[in-house]
Amino acid sequence: MISTGELRKGVVIELDGDLWQILDYHHIKMGRGSAQVRIKFRNVKKGSIVERSFQAGERWPRAQLDRRPIQFLYRDGDDYYFMEAESYEQFGLRADQLDDAVGYLKDGMTLDRISYGGETLGVELPITVDLAVTETEPGFAGDTATGARKPATTETGLVVSVPLFVSAGDTIRVDTRSGEYLTRV
Repeated sequence: MISTGELRKGVVIELDGDLWQILDYHHIKMGRGSAQVRIKFRNVKKGSIVERSFQAGERWPRAQLDRRPIQFLYRDGDDYYFMEAESYEQFGLRADQLDDAVGYLKDGMTLDRISYGGETLGVELPITVDLAVTETEPGFAGDTATGARKPATTETGLVVSVPLFVSAGDTIRVDTRSGEYLTRV
């Protein structure tokens, strides 16, 4: 069980027969009466986002998610194919099941499969991914006074805002949680 005092972003709970991931939460103390907690949830299976208020101290069952290491094999249209690291079982997921992870997937990449009750919910990426820049505009030395940035397209098709010194052919490290450029590798 998880209570309102133990809330963290990313935690998955069971509520009204569905799985909900906590995106954000705020403790609200009214002038009179007990405190409340305003929580922003995302339905894990459907993807819908809702906000609800609860009394402080309320408890919910924490969802027991199964995490297993998998390897990304290849893409075929909107289908992405993976292999379990332990059993070598292969399975496919659609692009809509993967959400934003699609832009970070490289052949041979190792990540985690998240499932609940035998049903695959999605994948969990590593915190950072190194991607090769395939296309970007040239940067000019005089533009750096304001910390200017430019768009760069990576090998996976992901567009990242990078500093002016990054050029096509460079490898960059990207934070998968925010999609931001971290460093040139």
